[in-house]
Amino acid sequence: MSEELNEVHSQRAPEPVGLYPHARRVGNLLFLSGVGPRERSTKKIPGVELDEQGNIVSYDIEAQCHSVFRNVRYILEESGSSWSNIVDVTVFLTNMKDDFPTYNRLWAEYFSEHPPCRTTLEINCLPTPIAIELKVLATIE
Repeated sequence: MSEELNEVHSQRAPEPVGLYPHARRVGNLLFLSGVGPRERSTKKIPGVELDEQGNIVSYDIEAQCHSVFRNVRYILEESGSSWSNIVDVTVFLTNMKDDFPTYNRLWAEYFSEHPPCRTTLEINCLPTPIAIELKVLATIE
């Protein structure tokens, strides 16, 4: 973390797709940039099959949920925070009707105790061929 800018650049989470840090610390609050399920140092997205033009042929929302939660955990831990310090999550899904039940079931497993606040939105698309992205706010003790 850069002390001057309070920026966090994770060595385990996927590289950002634009010019922004993985997170920024302000006081004891940690604001994560949008986090998706991609894997670091690759364009691989768990559970996604693309055609030759890069369009989604099929995807597994469960695999993407596990991967996005893992990426959030990486950023939190490298920032000096933890999963239990998550306060608020905004969830972006590209297919609410089909994907929300699976996402909601996995959410209950990952946050079985003291779940954070949550807002879930359906959006048309995300910057890469993913079906889920999380925007997270956590505390640092």
